[in-house]
Amino acid sequence: MDPEGYCSQCGFRQEQGQRNWLEVIINSQLAGISDRGLKHHRNEDFLALQQLHGTQSNILIVCDGVSSSQKPDLAAKVAAESTCLALAAAGERGENPDSAIKSAFATALANVCNITFLSSVNSEPPSTTIVVAVVQEGIATIGWLGDSRAYWISAYSCQQLTQDDSWLTEVVAAGKMTEAAAKKSRKAHAITRWLGADAVEDAVPSIVNFTIPSSGYLILCSDGLWNYTLDASHLANLMQRSPDTDAITISRTLVEFARNSGGHDNITIAVLCL
Repeated sequence: MDPEGYCSQCGFRQEQGQRNWLEVIINSQLAGISDRGLKHHRNEDFLALQQLHGTQSNILIVCDGVSSSQKPDLAAKVAAESTCLALAAAGERGENPDSAIKSAFATALANVCNITFLSSVNSEPPSTTIVVAVVQEGIATIGWLGDSRAYWISAYSCQQLTQDDSWLTEVVAAGKMTEAAAKKSRKAHAITRWLGADAVEDAVPSIVNFTIPSSGYLILCSDGLWNYTLDASHLANLMQRSPDTDAITISRTLVEFARNSGGHDNITIAVLCL
């Protein structure tokens, strides 16, 4: 275990005092971290990563449990793991990534809906955001519900690939408020779509296909990171501070940035170097 408390040899949850995290290392190109941050009493994020055997197909998943719901940590874990299993099976069958993602989200939704919870007037069922990337043959197929994001970062371009399912995004798109004004509202971080029993009718993911133009980095993250960044170019500048260019070192650099910026939320990052 290194001085920062990260175990670079394992892909399971580690705890040290009040800090807990999940670190997953597939190889030097594919890795990620989920960290509790500094303010939350538990980590309600989760991630899953997989590289299909004998291929260059990669799967990245980041989930952020909805804190106002019951068992958000379990919802995130169940969604991430069941989606990864479903996508891996679809990949082995050679299924089209778009349809594979839609089917995997349906499977994840069913599993999240099966989580037991105490039903009452003021309770919300277990829920989570989710963002997924399936990368193969030079194309990243990305699906999401909620405000966990995907970015493309390279020497030539930096861009956000997803659009948040959030109150802020919707009021700005409708021309009702400026982005600056909307960010000041208490509703700014309210999500409008998610995986959960109370959102079954609107659980079909948004999907984009991104043709990878050059070498660079695909980054998936929860809002525990992106809330501290200004835009994609700011994220690129932060990555330049990394002491190395492998996926786990970049993940650690970004986690430490978010923690040093306040760490008010759980922080989850998945990185694929291409």
